[in-house]
Amino acid sequence: METDESCRVLPFQLQFDKPLASQVKIAEWNPEKDLLAMVSDDSKILLHRFNWQRLWTITPGRCVTSLCWRPDGKAIAVGLDDGTLSLYDVENGKLLRSLKLHCAAIVCLNWEEDNHLINDEHCHTSKYEDRTSRFFPPAPKVPRMPGLISGDNGFMDDGEDSFEELSNSSHQRFNVLCSGDKDGNICFSIFGIFPIGKTNIHNLIFPTSSDGAERSKRLLSPSIHKVALSKDLRRLIVMCSGLLIDDKCVIHMAGHNELGLHCLALNTAIFWNRKNELHQVAQQASNIEDLTEVVRASLSVMSRQWSDAMHIFKEKFNSLSTLIMDHGLNSSPQEEFLSLLGGARTSPAVHQFLVSTLGEVGVKRISKVLCGAGKELQRIVLEHLQPAAEVMGFRMGELRGLSRWRARYHGIGLDEPLISNATEKAGMLLVQVERFMRVLSSVLQQYSNFFNWLLKCIKLLMSEPSDQLLPYNSELVIIFLKFLYEQDPVKQLLDISEADYTVEIDLETAERVRELVQFGGFSDTEYLRRTLAKEFQQLELSFKEAFQMPFTTISRKILCEDLIPLFPFPSLPKASSLTRIPTSISYYEDSTRASSSYADRSQVIDYISFQVPNESFSDIENCICILRGFMHDSDCLKKGYSSLEAVLLCVPVDYQCVDLSLYKDSQIVLLLNKDTNTSESAGDGCMIIMQASDLPYVSISRSEYRDVWRLQELKDSTACLYLGDEKARMIPHGVIAPLAVSASRGLACVFAARKRALVYILEEDEDEVSDAE
Repeated sequence: METDESCRVLPFQLQFDKPLASQVKIAEWNPEKDLLAMVSDDSKILLHRFNWQRLWTITPGRCVTSLCWRPDGKAIAVGLDDGTLSLYDVENGKLLRSLKLHCAAIVCLNWEEDNHLINDEHCHTSKYEDRTSRFFPPAPKVPRMPGLISGDNGFMDDGEDSFEELSNSSHQRFNVLCSGDKDGNICFSIFGIFPIGKTNIHNLIFPTSSDGAERSKRLLSPSIHKVALSKDLRRLIVMCSGLLIDDKCVIHMAGHNELGLHCLALNTAIFWNRKNELHQVAQQASNIEDLTEVVRASLSVMSRQWSDAMHIFKEKFNSLSTLIMDHGLNSSPQEEFLSLLGGARTSPAVHQFLVSTLGEVGVKRISKVLCGAGKELQRIVLEHLQPAAEVMGFRMGELRGLSRWRARYHGIGLDEPLISNATEKAGMLLVQVERFMRVLSSVLQQYSNFFNWLLKCIKLLMSEPSDQLLPYNSELVIIFLKFLYEQDPVKQLLDISEADYTVEIDLETAERVRELVQFGGFSDTEYLRRTLAKEFQQLELSFKEAFQMPFTTISRKILCEDLIPLFPFPSLPKASSLTRIPTSISYYEDSTRASSSYADRSQVIDYISFQVPNESFSDIENCICILRGFMHDSDCLKKGYSSLEAVLLCVPVDYQCVDLSLYKDSQIVLLLNKDTNTSESAGDGCMIIMQASDLPYVSISRSEYRDVWRLQELKDSTACLYLGDEKARMIPHGVIAPLAVSASRGLACVFAARKRALVYILEEDEDEVSDAE
């Protein structure tokens, strides 16, 4: 056996060494497919296959600061330096959704999903069913602005729905996307599209005594480096730097340095305990947000089209006022037209306008433009706006029903009065849509009648037969000249910029509405005075208020449970130096530590890995620390069961750790560089894989106050890392971060970067390959 073992070929095989135009700063493997996403120094996102085939390259237009995959591998989340979180489709790189969750650069992302089925109190599998498809056809798409090609200004072809992939979440497993920014804010969003909570580690209070009552700590000027949500969604580990201070006193003892890198354990059990309720609310709310986008885009397109058509009308007919002034007349265009309609006289100005300036061709052209715009508006209402409003009202009705189940949904902040108000606003929007259609139909009829009359007049002035023309109604012409010639009720109903415009209604109608309110069903007595645009604005405001309550409620329930200092800073470090410290946080199933008290739920154990800076401890040099059981420890301390363990790995003296990462079942990959005398020298690199679970861990004692650096306790039990004893692969040139590893399709895939080049390595996973065979 020893002979066979010694003759085995090293597991790593170098596959590719490809140059790139720019250095890679972020790399992440797809969790389900043979895809590698990379971010270059010039903030381009590149997607490659195993065979190095490039699928697409996109440029978000801002500096990319973080990246992670959705757990099913079908979408990718990108954090930008302005605080924007963008989601892209893996198939074509198309932008699916953008959320402005932060006000500062997003420095880390983590996306986890629940892998367990939801059970009710009778232990029966509970699956939420979205009933909308029973009563309505598929949700309408965002309308496309005429004249724009696919992709311009965010508009897509009718066959492409940018929101369909992320909106259809009812068949997805429950998942939560965590994002942290450089100001210490951590945001949570279900499915990556519905914001559900936010916390700031600067405002968190960390109990530092055993009973949590005597002393407490805060982090001053915290900076987040990594966040990792556990696979059961119960805990969030945050790796951050800052000054740990007393909550009531900033002054700390001389020689007691609390400035350094710390790990926090946040209680996010609300995501596990209420995942069924959160799934239902997020499903409805995210779809409502998509429908709101359809309504917003519909109003924008309709307003633009109608404004363009009216601009053409006014451009032509405004010339009549100039002709009246040039002929020395003291009248208005409406008076001249009324005089022509009455048969009293035809002034020279009107004659010149109809025969020479406008003409039969001009009338037909303007009539075609206006009638065409009106029909297009009617089409958008029928195919986009009205269906979206109907589905929106139904989904709000579903949420209203859930909000009345207070025992289950009050705990996540689903407020019945706010939801009822938003439901009423959704119903009022449908009323406004129906009124808009009646107003638009009436306006189009009057414009068409007016143009028919003008054509008749032009024929008579030119002594041409007019029997073939459509008849007109003289009374409608008079109404048009009195009320529509210089007014635009369609624009007033549509234009957001004129949303303060109030529709006049008679006293009898207003009194009738107030009487109807007494019968119940709605409480808004002023909805008839609002325009369609203003109604939509109030609808958006009511949605924001209704969904802000669950956001606030969940945020209050995310609390800090534990804190462990990792290593101190001798002085205030620069942000760039902190980003160069290799760190990693991972979770794995832990069957060995399961106890009877936790038999009812799956066990996960966390691994926190980082390089210890030489300047942090005088007696610890060139070491890597691996902690495990931090989250598990915080969950079991009250029961007297402590599991926090750690190990120090001493890197060979002539090597430096560049990056590290854990993958598969508790295995760690280290990326090392051999020290060189000159910066110009390429040097040698080394990649090592080892079983993290086989390392000689030592139990870490917990002091009464959790503000003491404990790594020095491991100094006497440091394990030396020998390159010849582990699975290693020498690389004939120096490498730089990032390191990306993933187990996929029977292969352990490792990616490392060097300046303007890529190293791509594969290792066969023998167990998985043999099972497949």
